[in-house]
Amino acid sequence: MSEGSSEQHKKPKSDIEISQAATMQPILDVAKDKLGIDAKDLIPYGHYKAKVSLDYIDSLKDKPDGKLILVTAITPTPAGEGKTTTTVGLGDALNLIGKKTIMCLREPSLGPCFGMKGGAAGGGYAQVVPMEDINLHFTGDFHAIGAANNLLAAMIDNHIYWGNKLDIDARRVTWRRGIDMNDRALRSIVTSLGGVTNGFPREAGFDIVVASEVMAIFCLAKDRADLQRRLGQIQIGQTRDKAAVTADQISAAGAMAALLKDALAPNMVQTLENNPAFIHGGPFANIAHGCNSVIATKAALKLADYVVTEAGFGADLGAEKFFDIKCRKAGLKPDCVVIVATIRALKMHGGVAKDDLKKENLEALEKGFANLEKHIENVRKFQVPVVVAVNRFSLDTDDEIALLQRLCSTASAECVMSDHWALGGAGAKELAETVVKTIDTKPSDFQPLYPDDMPLWDKVRTVAQEIYGAEDITGPKAVRDKFAELEKEGFGKLPICIAKTQYSFTTNPDAKGVPLGHTIPVREVRLSAGAEFVVVICGDIMTMPGLPRVPAANNIELDAEGRITGLF
Repeated sequence: MSEGSSEQHKKPKSDIEISQAATMQPILDVAKDKLGIDAKDLIPYGHYKAKVSLDYIDSLKDKPDGKLILVTAITPTPAGEGKTTTTVGLGDALNLIGKKTIMCLREPSLGPCFGMKGGAAGGGYAQVVPMEDINLHFTGDFHAIGAANNLLAAMIDNHIYWGNKLDIDARRVTWRRGIDMNDRALRSIVTSLGGVTNGFPREAGFDIVVASEVMAIFCLAKDRADLQRRLGQIQIGQTRDKAAVTADQISAAGAMAALLKDALAPNMVQTLENNPAFIHGGPFANIAHGCNSVIATKAALKLADYVVTEAGFGADLGAEKFFDIKCRKAGLKPDCVVIVATIRALKMHGGVAKDDLKKENLEALEKGFANLEKHIENVRKFQVPVVVAVNRFSLDTDDEIALLQRLCSTASAECVMSDHWALGGAGAKELAETVVKTIDTKPSDFQPLYPDDMPLWDKVRTVAQEIYGAEDITGPKAVRDKFAELEKEGFGKLPICIAKTQYSFTTNPDAKGVPLGHTIPVREVRLSAGAEFVVVICGDIMTMPGLPRVPAANNIELDAEGRITGLF
């Protein structure tokens, strides 16, 4: 391991070893002692996981809201930033200084767990536990979402098979199947082969579940009724006359909602320091909106004085979508944003190769600071105060730390070194105190980046120019026509959800730092009528990732005692 203090490195432990050595409290006790939730209002999944009942959450609606803190990050690099780790460390630190706090995280996808990123339960001594359960299956929410998604797909093909009363054009079916796994072989498929008893062959494909519209609906629905309403609005394709066909017309929404009934209740677990955390929903931020569920966030705001949540990948993707989609649609008003950076990652943005990051390099750090500075500038466009959290590594030098603090000062941003990976909440105490002071002294005046009534094309251009620093956007005639068609059909006031690489402000994943003079090519446009946003696919981004040459799955094993090893 490379993150954390020098003292911690004398006895290096993997994240899973630290997790497995944790002393967990029964989740019923955590809920009662920390949040005052009675056992009757919980649905336990074993001793250390539970769902909070929706009826109990509904009973909280008249309580005042706590303060909402978003944790985001610089543009991701292979050097690592530690956004989830910082979210957990900050939450533990806020509890340590006497602030009643809940963390709201996303559920990890099996795609990254078995692919190249690894788990998503934090790291070091700033983790949520039980880590293995959270990363693998958890309470089955993703399986329910995948099942609901694929039930609709099955009902579409079944409707066509049994006479096609709606006159659906099989060539224009846009609904794709889903699986929570990286599997490039399923991106484009042909279904119903094998003869007349198997239906009518057609081209189709799979998306990873976290990129599906059902996942987005699940995370944006405010209650059961809203869930079923949104599911019914899903557009699955067109008739031969090019009229839209919805899930309601297939009579699928009710059964889909039934599959999601239990999953819709937020999951509660605990940190290594036995503080409560909600983990619920898990859309990717590079191909979806990248935020945990509205239900979990709103419940946490009623139960705690401070809520710390995260949005996926860098602030250009996750934070922008948190503001322009989740906050806009759910009526949330964030009070503070914490941007996570590491000196290692900033040096990489300054041109240093990964193998050379251990060496002090002030010139590269200063050059790479431009990436952090751009993210600070971007977040301020939403009129929310910013704090920079530097996730400390043992090899960061005093001169590098001093330089980064000076650079942040020139950007009028408070910069706090944080050692929560090695020390847990105690290592983020200064960060917690700074965040509280910022909220108390710099009131947020949150505003989305663009108004609802701006044309869709201009919304995309606004995000590209203001957030990505692009000169302009481009797209073929078919894309421009699709935008015009959506506006004509009454979808022009929806927010846009841009899908592009997470590794750069451009659509080129190798363009580090803050590239200038680039354009954003729009390849495809998809309406998510149930999620109530328009997906804009840019560059070469895929909605079904593939496994890397050496997947993380190669290192995961089950030992003779039934303990999982090699998981992050």
